[in-house]
Amino acid sequence: MSSAFTRVVSACARLVSIAMVASQPVWGQSGPAQPSPPASQTELDAKIQALSESLEQTRVELSQSRDEIKDLRSMLVQVMQKIGTNAAGLGTSGAGEAPMPTQTNESAGSQPTSQHEVAHITPDDWEIINARIEEQAQDKVESNLKYRIRLSGIVLLNTFSESGRVDNLDVPTLALPHEPGDFSGNVGASLRQSIIGLTGTGPQILGAETSGDVQADFWGGLPGGYASTTSGILRLRTARLRMDWSNTSLFGGLDVPFFSPNLPSTYMSVGVPGFATAGNLWLWTPTVGAEQRIDAGKAQLRVQTGLMDPSTYGRVVATERFASANESSRQPTYAVRLSANGKDDRRPLAFGASGVYSPQRYDGGARVNAWGGVADWRFSPVPHIELSGEAFIGKGIDAFGGVPTPVPPAGDYNYYSVALPALEKLTMAGGWAQLKVKLDAKNEFNFALGTGGRNSGEFRLVQPLDAAFSTLSPRNEMLFVNYIFRPRSDLVFSPEFRRLRTYPGSGTASIADQVGVAAGFIF
Repeated sequence: MSSAFTRVVSACARLVSIAMVASQPVWGQSGPAQPSPPASQTELDAKIQALSESLEQTRVELSQSRDEIKDLRSMLVQVMQKIGTNAAGLGTSGAGEAPMPTQTNESAGSQPTSQHEVAHITPDDWEIINARIEEQAQDKVESNLKYRIRLSGIVLLNTFSESGRVDNLDVPTLALPHEPGDFSGNVGASLRQSIIGLTGTGPQILGAETSGDVQADFWGGLPGGYASTTSGILRLRTARLRMDWSNTSLFGGLDVPFFSPNLPSTYMSVGVPGFATAGNLWLWTPTVGAEQRIDAGKAQLRVQTGLMDPSTYGRVVATERFASANESSRQPTYAVRLSANGKDDRRPLAFGASGVYSPQRYDGGARVNAWGGVADWRFSPVPHIELSGEAFIGKGIDAFGGVPTPVPPAGDYNYYSVALPALEKLTMAGGWAQLKVKLDAKNEFNFALGTGGRNSGEFRLVQPLDAAFSTLSPRNEMLFVNYIFRPRSDLVFSPEFRRLRTYPGSGTASIADQVGVAAGFIF
């Protein structure tokens, strides 16, 4: 843009100079006009030729400047539309990882780059684009570093109505048995799933680009006193560091398990990602790892390895934390993921296979060698259609979520030394799948279902070992359907229907429904 502007200024200066030269015989002297010596025809022709060449050069430069400005404007539209689409995806793909988009280890997904999609930018979006350009040129978040830090997030209002009994009013994950005298339903609203985050880039270190980000929400509990049901406590969600070379990356922090990169698209379940107890291995876990990218023609192969510290039912008393079963083994959890990925951002394509090994040691000396196998996918078989999900099987990897988990009692030695080791040796399996119909950058429909649980026959054998298992469900199922509407890059609205079906150790399943509307402002 600066080169085009320089050309325009130079051309204008040249025109002014030409005009001054051309007018010199008339206005070059003060006082009465003096007769000028006659110029020869040859000198006159030379001046006319010079003026003509200068004017032609000016015309060419102005034409080039107009073309460059037009190209830059088109590039700016595409870039800002892409940024707007990424921001509009806050809380989806996910929506469980909003609002940085996040932020998973796969590509951000399909972005509108065609002229047809770019042409749908509204005047309001143009105002937002211009405002953001001005902010980028003038302002930045203050820090002790010279590098830019970006503030982002989402103000998310969830309104809902539920039928049946659930474990959590704001984001239900389990359906509970209906007791005599219980209410048959409820209505409510919440802003506790709002998220605020900071993202920064740092200097090059050993040739690598450095970056980091942190996200927090208000899902850390409920305070006492007035407004206790609506004012949540600030909670750290994720905190990540990265060093990126052209084909290699090092990463660390509190993050979604890299062997489970996909998240369901929902704005009604952000504080806890969708299918958290029904097939989704999601739980944010301290991780240190590396990624190697290998170019394979039309595809890219990725190898990711890492050491992790999942919270395997560690005891917590007030502000004190005791070693979990995994930490007591004096070994981390090991994980590796192999994936094949497409290179066309407009048509996502990713298939991954992972292995997890987690040694555990419990009170009393009991040991469990937990393990798991995970498959994940995300691809677009035809335009406007996307399929995604994951499936897993293993033993003792419920510290990453995906199945119903017990509520540990305080100070129960039998629970930690006998019951838990027996539970962790049970076979667990689950998964989820989602169908996304993306009409355009503003409108999409999602239908998803998930299930997760332990082997029911094995579960009935260990259930009598501790009273904490009396209300534990061996299996949980969930489905939702929603419509996500983004009228502008900074606004999102999403009505959703969700159904939960939770199975007890014996007897009939409990069913609960939720109908809600989410409204978010993305900044």
